[in-house]
Amino acid sequence: MSKAWKDYQEKNKDRFLEEMLDLLRIPSVSAKSEHKDDMQRCADAVKNSLLAAGADKAEVMQTDGHPVVYGEKIIDPSKPTVLVYGHYDVQPPEPLELWHSGPFEPVIKDGKIYARGSADDKGQFYMHVKALEIMAKTNSMTTNMKFLIEGEEEVGSPNLAKFVSAHKELLKTDVILISDSSLLSMENPSLDIGMRGLSYIQVEVTGANRDLHSGTYGGAVANPITILAKMIAGIHDKKNHISIPGFYDDVAVPTKEERKLLKKAPYDEEEYKKDLGVEELWGEKGFTTYERTGIRPTLEINGIWGGYTGEGAKTVLPSKAYAKISARLVPNQSSHKITEILLDYFKSVAPPTVTVKAELHHGGEPYMTPIDSKGYLAAAKALKTTFKKKPIPVRGGGSIPICSILEKELGVKIIFMGFGLDNDNLHSPNEKFNLENYYKGIETIPYFHKFFAEEG
Repeated sequence: MSKAWKDYQEKNKDRFLEEMLDLLRIPSVSAKSEHKDDMQRCADAVKNSLLAAGADKAEVMQTDGHPVVYGEKIIDPSKPTVLVYGHYDVQPPEPLELWHSGPFEPVIKDGKIYARGSADDKGQFYMHVKALEIMAKTNSMTTNMKFLIEGEEEVGSPNLAKFVSAHKELLKTDVILISDSSLLSMENPSLDIGMRGLSYIQVEVTGANRDLHSGTYGGAVANPITILAKMIAGIHDKKNHISIPGFYDDVAVPTKEERKLLKKAPYDEEEYKKDLGVEELWGEKGFTTYERTGIRPTLEINGIWGGYTGEGAKTVLPSKAYAKISARLVPNQSSHKITEILLDYFKSVAPPTVTVKAELHHGGEPYMTPIDSKGYLAAAKALKTTFKKKPIPVRGGGSIPICSILEKELGVKIIFMGFGLDNDNLHSPNEKFNLENYYKGIETIPYFHKFFAEEG
């Protein structure tokens, strides 16, 4: 079986790459309305790729937003079923001037595919499409396979919960498999056992009812940018601990065993700093880097603007200032509760010289996978087979908002089996996905199905 898989992949690896590059050329940016037609085009391309790979059926299904692609290959209803979740939408590519090649014009350089969506998540979910093809064409499938590839993950999956609830029988499965995360490295494979939750808000601060001349009115009227900057500066104390009342109330304190497990992950602080181009790291005192990015909540400013930002000078005292702010959440924290805490905080600390409007963008709950589950054990065995090394369980710092809803609606566990790397520049200019990782993912995934079927 393994020889047939390897031979088929080797024979078709160039085509596997070209097909993925074609998918990357479609600018499927869900956040921008001007890309609505591109979203539909990308959904159609995903559907066609599933059918070409051997799916019994695949269809583009409409939602109140961008469409969902569903596909399936049922070999025997009595056998276990694996549902693959992924997303074909991508982050906006801006700032464009920082890309060394077009974000939707894939370039392969030094063994890396540079394009928006290469690692997040087109390249990663496409590994499963090619794994389906390998198993289907070599007549070696051991599980039924279903695919749920959505187009709104990057904007918080606002319509997927309703879709999943309405199609529970269609999506019925024994486990959910997701490749939208990363490995520690190719030398040290890992499996994420959890994802942080998310609360994302926008704050708008208004001073005067119009932009003013900064000479005529400066010193008489509050500057919203200054006020907003002071409000934001107060969200962390000297120990970089989040100082907003109630923020940590429900945080699950990690056990000594869990902290000990995290320390097994190899970590070179000097290399970490060098890769990021920083002299010193920053974060909550009393925790290691991996703990701060996995088992502790965070609060970050994702964007801040106001006034005149064009070329040259304009002496304006702006009427408004804005900030986008996100909190990453850990087990026991509720995105709804944290959102209310954040909204209340920014309204409460505003001086009477300005008015504040704060609103929710989107959110999602944290998620944990038990390491004694059938799915996790099958994934660990699959990675050990192809990497020749037992994977290290780690906690992912990112968020997949739909996870808790998928488990609640479908009643099964989620397994995170990502093949990206932390330095793949997700959500940044020059996003990349290593060719080696792409091919290793395709090689490994069939073993997950084999071992999951064997687990019974």
